[in-house]
Amino acid sequence: MIDVVMPQMGESIVEGTLTRWLKKPGDKVERDEPLFEISTDKVDTEIPSPAAGVLSEIVVQEGSTVAINSVVARIGENGAGGQTAAPAQAAAPAAPPAQQQPSATITTPPTVGVGPSAAAPEARTYSAPASSAAQQPRTHEPAATSAGPYPVEPPAAAPQQGQTQAPPAPVSQADGQEEQGPLSPLVRKMAREYNIDLSQVRGTGAGGRVTKHDVEAYMSSQAARTYAAPAAAVPVSAAVQGPQTAAQQAPAPAPMPLAESAKVRTEPMSVMRQKIAEHMVMSKRTSAHVTTVHRVDMTTVAKLRERSKKEFQERNGFSLTFLPFVTAAAAEALRAFPIFNASIDGKNIVYYRDINIGIAVALEAGLIVPVIRNADEKNVAGLQRAIVDLATRARSRQLKPDEVQGGTFSITNFGSFGSIFATPVINQPQVGILGVGAVEKVPAVVDGDAIAIRSQAHLALTFDHRLIDGALADQFCQKVKSILENWSANIL
Repeated sequence: MIDVVMPQMGESIVEGTLTRWLKKPGDKVERDEPLFEISTDKVDTEIPSPAAGVLSEIVVQEGSTVAINSVVARIGENGAGGQTAAPAQAAAPAAPPAQQQPSATITTPPTVGVGPSAAAPEARTYSAPASSAAQQPRTHEPAATSAGPYPVEPPAAAPQQGQTQAPPAPVSQADGQEEQGPLSPLVRKMAREYNIDLSQVRGTGAGGRVTKHDVEAYMSSQAARTYAAPAAAVPVSAAVQGPQTAAQQAPAPAPMPLAESAKVRTEPMSVMRQKIAEHMVMSKRTSAHVTTVHRVDMTTVAKLRERSKKEFQERNGFSLTFLPFVTAAAAEALRAFPIFNASIDGKNIVYYRDINIGIAVALEAGLIVPVIRNADEKNVAGLQRAIVDLATRARSRQLKPDEVQGGTFSITNFGSFGSIFATPVINQPQVGILGVGAVEKVPAVVDGDAIAIRSQAHLALTFDHRLIDGALADQFCQKVKSILENWSANIL
């Protein structure tokens, strides 16, 4: 019998959500054949079977979040019977005999509104090694991630049931949960930066560990309490508003129920959409977002692209777009203005030597931002090749977690959908993101007050005003604008 485990998909990944089984118990599987799909804080991907045989047992159900190296299924030899390890009695004895670490049997409540298992009427039970992650040697302490449907995690009291890595101190569910298990550098950094007492944060990670999601949820709850301030804090001049004052200060109410005759459809968010929602709110709460928009004459670039696109297509097998030109110009501007290739760490500024530009890719189920590393070292052809490769693999769910992290600046090309300009949201912990609008032919005033048809686009730079002032942001945009408007007629 071969154990199938939750793989570690990146150095900072410590847990993953099993979103879909591609095989059922009793099915034959080949080595490297896709077996199940997982979702982590960084990427969604298919996991291949580690061996050929028959899927004899499913230990972890769809929608469950487990630590890396936890057993999720078992594969037997051809002819072995299949079963689903739903009962706890079947899951516990099935642990490999070589394991000396005690196991904790965790009973999870039915998952509500997450994935295909949402309709399951009964609780599910699975056996997770109490220190499975600790059995693997590490050279770096993993960073926390916010992963998936948290209702399937054990309740606050669960870490007291024989988990050796949990602190012996008693835990009060009413007062929150003490720090459980090792804390990642990211969690420690967030606690230090936002002055958070981690003993007040309930941990939902493996073994009661406090994750990034737990810290974000705690911050959101504290913010909600702040918004619900008493009416006495309102200035006297606003008292004439009467009952509206309390309503304005209270948290946003739940949506009003529709009329009985209205036809509605309610469905759960996907794991990816949940994470996008968390990250967007976290970014708006973290950075002081300001957007500046500059109009750029793309005529020279447009003519070069028009002359070269047929030969480029034949030589490379893919089309030449405007995006690599903008990416190349942005990379050069980042060298000239290193403050945009940086991040904030408490009261310190962290400057990055490498220029790693994330390119936003629209997916059917959401958005992902794979990273072009050392973008300043690539020419237009190399950048176009990298963009096509990352976008293709993103849409086929073939990206690795390391390919969607480590970015120092981001670009989003909303112009590909016809948008003229937008106000993009900063990809944390970066301090800037450049939006590229559609390139359009428009009448414009040129030298001598003549009217001519020019190819123009709008570039929208959203920057973090905590670190970057408006004048510097405009200088950065002018640098990008100058490079694009004065592009050499023969350089790709």
